[in-house]
Amino acid sequence: MTTDPLRAVPATATIELAGRRPALDYYLIRPRQRDRDPSADADGIVVEEFTRDHDFSTTGLDSAGWTPDAGWWSSASLSRELRTDPELRARVTPTSRREAEGVYRAWTGGQLPDEAALRTYFLDHQPIASAPPLRLGPAQPPAGFQEQRVYRVLFAKDLSTEQVTNLRAIWQTPVGGTSAAAASGHLEKHGDQLTWELRHVGHTLAWCLDVTALLRTDVTEAVGSTLSELTNVMRQHGLIPVTTERFS
Repeated sequence: MTTDPLRAVPATATIELAGRRPALDYYLIRPRQRDRDPSADADGIVVEEFTRDHDFSTTGLDSAGWTPDAGWWSSASLSRELRTDPELRARVTPTSRREAEGVYRAWTGGQLPDEAALRTYFLDHQPIASAPPLRLGPAQPPAGFQEQRVYRVLFAKDLSTEQVTNLRAIWQTPVGGTSAAAASGHLEKHGDQLTWELRHVGHTLAWCLDVTALLRTDVTEAVGSTLSELTNVMRQHGLIPVTTERFS
């Protein structure tokens, strides 16, 4: 039996199913090393949700944070700093809702609000600039396909060699070859063909997934679900998604 390269992730991973609203993203803010209490799992929780255009490119980011002293609050600047401030970024760990529930329960003795309630704490929206797709390469898709799309999903933080090796195994990346990508994979859904490559960008300051979708019909659910599932796989390996751009 062939392993699904999008679903070979830890059991705690949250995977978007086609036709459902994507689950929220959860992060734990770990204590600073110099004042770390071995009994404290986290100083706080951050919950996020990207807003997207009809073509699944990113248009903005909503977020809410929770800390024991302040309760729930919303700050667009916090989400920016999670991705740009080295000290804070080093303390951020992508996590599952289950683990966030455990941290919240340990601090409060209560239940983490459900996702509908969490969205009501999104009070400080962070717009993310978008532009019409850049046309990179031939305007016409290959024979037999109606449309070709190319996306780049950008991530903050870094991957270890072991994590890259694990991704290569999950995605069944061929050994050898001429690609400069650190890892790659492919998937076919109802005749649509999707391929992706993981690579360093910005002089190794970030990682990205370049995703190419060859579509046989104008039904694009496969694109949205694949982008979401791939992003979740990368979060489960410790990276923080920044934006999804469409290039063609």
